[in-house]
Amino acid sequence: MTQLKALIKVLGPGLLFASMAIGTSHLVLSTKAGAQYGWIMVIPIVLANLLKYPFFEFGVRYTTVTERSLVEGYLNLGKTYLWIYAFVTLISTFTILAALYVVTAGLFMNLFQITSMGAGGIALCLFIFISLLLIIGKYKFLENSLKAVITILFVALLVTTVLVIQKGPAPSAESYQRPEIFNEVGILFLIGLIGWMPTAVEASGWVSMWNMENLKTMKDKPSLKLALQEFNVGYILTAILAVFFLIIGWMTLYGTGTELSGSAVVFADQLVNLFTVHIGDWAYLFIAVAAFATMFSTCMTAHDAVSRVSVDVLAKLYPNAGAFKNKNAFAITVIIMAIINWLVIKVFSANMASLVSLATFVSFVLAPLLGWMNLKTVMGNDIPGIHKPKIGLQILTWCGMVFLSLFALYYCWMIWF
Repeated sequence: MTQLKALIKVLGPGLLFASMAIGTSHLVLSTKAGAQYGWIMVIPIVLANLLKYPFFEFGVRYTTVTERSLVEGYLNLGKTYLWIYAFVTLISTFTILAALYVVTAGLFMNLFQITSMGAGGIALCLFIFISLLLIIGKYKFLENSLKAVITILFVALLVTTVLVIQKGPAPSAESYQRPEIFNEVGILFLIGLIGWMPTAVEASGWVSMWNMENLKTMKDKPSLKLALQEFNVGYILTAILAVFFLIIGWMTLYGTGTELSGSAVVFADQLVNLFTVHIGDWAYLFIAVAAFATMFSTCMTAHDAVSRVSVDVLAKLYPNAGAFKNKNAFAITVIIMAIINWLVIKVFSANMASLVSLATFVSFVLAPLLGWMNLKTVMGNDIPGIHKPKIGLQILTWCGMVFLSLFALYYCWMIWF
């Protein structure tokens, strides 16, 4: 009981990771995986979560032991490594938030029948609202509010999943044939699913920043064992929710022959409407709340993370620039991120798919390198031998790096050839 109380007390970074990760990778990709290919897609989902685990765990491990961010760990390896991470962060800055807010705005319009404002107007309202929450509430508010959001989301998804299992699979179309997984279309879908499941590897730096903020709010520093247990709760929750979304797609859409939209917004709306036809109109609220809570919490955590890590990267790259060490640096960066990404939405709305493709390419191709940087950081002199990853975790890390390398090479080959 004492151990449980201690774990609840340090809950924060792991739940924030879960909240950030369950965006389009879960709502869209996991659901589509079940809808198009059935239960078999649970294998790549579990595999991706397992093989990427060490890279995110190292962010928590390094910060808990050293009380420094993973970004500073990269700097200790050499400034070149920090510039690599800065490049990935820069690409994310101009694409990821804009894409998330557009999907969330469109989802809000479709789910709640708001037609008086366009997606750009609703995205602007979301930018303002979330920016105010992050600036006024700071980390502690983010942590506490997302505990409530994650609870609501988990309950809504659990109820939804139970309902679809109880109802049974949707009737199959007579002429339906399951699409091939290992042709070009299927492989490209697998690449997207695995690449974003549970999220991109650069988010390990985000977890590290949240862990730093969590340590600042605590009187007594938690042990490494307790900090890792807290993160594991969030990580396992992330994997479970991915399976929930897979089951929802499998039970409501698989075999029906329904043509699924390539647009995240349209697909989410399509899913909600098909779900209510399958279960009943009375169940609309559960899936609508789950879908919107998924995207809203992802927007909030991603906005917070990109702002924090940007400030930290700039402070380490330009140590003599006092502006990045100012107590208002985070608040200013939150506002700048909101303005930049809203302008991206307004100016590049027709080319958003191309911008996201660029971010995807950079993230996927550099993932093995970032994974190796994380391993090198936690195996360095900053961490005492007793706190370094055990041999089993090191082996899993190397397996993950080989997996990500093959994945990146094949992705490049598919694009260029």
